[in-house]
Amino acid sequence: MSTNSGFSSPPPGCPAHGRVPLYGPEFAADPDSYYTWLRQYGATAPVELAPGVEATLVTEYSAALELLQNPDTFRKDARRWRHFNEGKVDPGSPVVPLLAHRTNCMFADGADHMRLRQAVTDTMARVDSHQLSRNVDRVSRYLIEQFSYRGSVDLLNDYAKLLPIFMLGELFGCPADIGDRVIFGITGIFDGTNAEKANEVLTQSVAELVALRRAQPGDDITSWLMRHPAQLTDQEMVDQLILLLGGGAEPLRNLIGNGLYLFMSDDRYSGGGLLVEDAIDEVLWNNPPMANYAPHYPVSDVEFAGNQLNAGDLVLVSFAAANTDPALSGSRQILSKRAHLAWSAGPHACPAKDPAQLIAVAAIENLLNQLPDIELAVPKDSLTWRPGPFNRALATLPARFTPKRDDAKSGLPPERGQNGASDNRNRSQAKPEKGRSWSSFLAWWRV
Repeated sequence: MSTNSGFSSPPPGCPAHGRVPLYGPEFAADPDSYYTWLRQYGATAPVELAPGVEATLVTEYSAALELLQNPDTFRKDARRWRHFNEGKVDPGSPVVPLLAHRTNCMFADGADHMRLRQAVTDTMARVDSHQLSRNVDRVSRYLIEQFSYRGSVDLLNDYAKLLPIFMLGELFGCPADIGDRVIFGITGIFDGTNAEKANEVLTQSVAELVALRRAQPGDDITSWLMRHPAQLTDQEMVDQLILLLGGGAEPLRNLIGNGLYLFMSDDRYSGGGLLVEDAIDEVLWNNPPMANYAPHYPVSDVEFAGNQLNAGDLVLVSFAAANTDPALSGSRQILSKRAHLAWSAGPHACPAKDPAQLIAVAAIENLLNQLPDIELAVPKDSLTWRPGPFNRALATLPARFTPKRDDAKSGLPPERGQNGASDNRNRSQAKPEKGRSWSSFLAWWRV
């Protein structure tokens, strides 16, 4: 066992012996200290994802790559999860909605995976990158105009969170009333806040979207997926869309947020010396939006990276720990900038990494072009991170900048006064009803 971590005692909240908890405020505040401590166990370490939910975490880059590229030994079908099958995991645990089996390509193996994955790959290939860029520009300009006159903003909740939501509404042909509930569900299962109810709402709302597009197909990802030769059933459609919507909304929000945080907190970027693409690559290496995930299950008892795993054990990859593996310190300079594992690797690598990266880069560039003097409004050490084992996500990102003049917003529909007349006087101060940002924006989008 290696003991080169440099820690003589565990970080706060981490036990000296036994499973290391990947939840709670201590882990959220300083996950790197936890990863350093976990490396004492070797390439894999015993962790707890939530009270009573045990897993093995792969923290070494080469071991992670070996696991991700070895579908013969490690399978993705969560129905193999031994502790869940034995009743040792509470079905109401906050982490279950992100780990339990769904009939989509992420939880499938063999021929089933090939069929479902091909449907997703072919569908995503139909997304026009030029149109996507134009849409990002349109959405980002709209969002920036809502706060540019104020001189201050929470970039996480007023920008990084909203932009992916609006993009997905258009891409997936998702009406506003369904979209509101989709986002409620996605946010709930990632935060682990009443996750069981959130999962219920998410599943029901996506089922409504599927029924709607079956009856009224359009020119969108949902309709393209339905028309694919794989002939997905309604249940497969629901589960594939949950994967695509969830993987598009939450990690993209975190990627934009973490990229903006890096730009405003690091002199190398705030001084204008490096590009947005460089910042995104650095985030994906050092602060990936999905820090720990990629659930796998050994087909049989196996020795892996010097440790014994039993058939059906839950094994996760720590993208954050693997990317910052000290063993890479000498080779990071010669590795490709895209050699990180933030998008996973192997047959289950993210099928939407290119559009996600395009959206993130454009969102940050547009904001910096519109508000070139934007900066953090609080010391970076005072920022808080959302707790949980999977995400690396800020709770808020307060910023300040020189406010723009409060002129009429070109291209935006005027507000209507009580008498129905056009009234732009309070356009900037107008706020959508709480929780209805998706609805209010999509209503404008389709005017």
